[in-house]
Amino acid sequence: MSSRGEIIQIHIGQAGVQIANACWELYCLEHGIMANGALCQMPNDDSFLTFFGISGMALKVVPRIVIVDTEPTVIDEIRTGAYRYLFHPDTLISGKEDAGSNFARGYNLLGHDLIERTMDAIRRVAEQCRNLRGFLIFRAIGGGTGSGFGTLLLEKLADAYGRKTTKAEFLVFPSPSLSPIIVEPYNALLATHYSMDYVDVSFIVDNEALYEICDTKLGVSAPTYTNLNRIIGQVVSAFTASQRFYGTNNVSFEEFQTNLVPYPRIHYPLLTYAPLVPVSKFPYVNSNVEQLTQSCFHPGSQMVRCNPTLGKYMACVLLYRGDVSPNDINSSIQHIKSSRTARFVDWTPTGFKIGVNAMPPVFVPGGDLAPTSRAVCAISNNTIIRSAWCRLVSKYDKLYNRRAFVYHFVGEGMEEGSLSEASQNVCQLVADYYEVESSARSSVTQDDNEN
Repeated sequence: MSSRGEIIQIHIGQAGVQIANACWELYCLEHGIMANGALCQMPNDDSFLTFFGISGMALKVVPRIVIVDTEPTVIDEIRTGAYRYLFHPDTLISGKEDAGSNFARGYNLLGHDLIERTMDAIRRVAEQCRNLRGFLIFRAIGGGTGSGFGTLLLEKLADAYGRKTTKAEFLVFPSPSLSPIIVEPYNALLATHYSMDYVDVSFIVDNEALYEICDTKLGVSAPTYTNLNRIIGQVVSAFTASQRFYGTNNVSFEEFQTNLVPYPRIHYPLLTYAPLVPVSKFPYVNSNVEQLTQSCFHPGSQMVRCNPTLGKYMACVLLYRGDVSPNDINSSIQHIKSSRTARFVDWTPTGFKIGVNAMPPVFVPGGDLAPTSRAVCAISNNTIIRSAWCRLVSKYDKLYNRRAFVYHFVGEGMEEGSLSEASQNVCQLVADYYEVESSARSSVTQDDNEN
């Protein structure tokens, strides 16, 4: 077993399952694992065991993963796809009916049909771990399965594993102007409301930001979900590199919560990644540390649409990969501080947590991103994330003020008052961020007056 412990990944609903394809494709390339789980060669160390368990067969591994959806279509693509022999069949769990873009249906009726099978699968995977450190969950909260069933599963994980294991999630958040599901605001607010106390840290991405990256940075004018998910996969790979490869300055899974979350409710950091360069410009890629670090504070490199310069940073974790000099990192951060590119709240003494892993990034052949020798992923807790929640509440109000579509949720066993409670809780979350930001502004004003 890995001396650093193991992490189980759980992919929920259509978005979560499709992200699984991108993530595990990349993990296999990074660790020299073939599509059937066979190791290309005996590894030099046991770092791959964080995400993979050893099968009974020689030189074959199995992902520490559970994939679940309320209907079989998307998971069937895995069962018949290129990686059908990689995943253990017992970890691919599907129901017979779609959640119908309805939180209540995913949480109540269909959720209770699937939850015991899913928890049994998780227990079996956990039993193969010597030192289970946590769970990494992937889901979208705009539809029915990721929001409803995902919330139910988080509650059960909290009951079964308590606080002794870290629970982090990658959330596909409703986009500012792209909304394929009319009742998306209801689903997202309910999922946020009921999940808030069961997750330690939630990393947010939205498809609109990914579409913009594809269009403006990668030259992909009509991206598919495969294009979008491979960007997410690269970000997740950078985020988890410290958990999978040995290094002198790694950031542990538990440290993300410790360094990024000042208060339990304020646990929704921004993600950025650099460099985002198309394959066509491969010969001209400039991945010096100064430029990479600067890119992390540019809205165009973010995985969610908002302007970080309008908010205050509470914390920032910079995860570098490849041949990166600590001196170059220090110089880059000093430049960020002196130029006030990133403005921090006054009660954060340093603001930055640095992770460096010598393993360079790996890229999917035929993908959109140009190969580079180094990269960086920034995870920043910035008060401006409140704007995403404000947009969501505004959309919710337009529907709920007319009681539009409410009967769909009540008809699936939900009290109408739950929608109002969810809205109030998210509005309070926005107020929490405003309180942090206003206190920072008051401090800055006082300092300016004293000067």
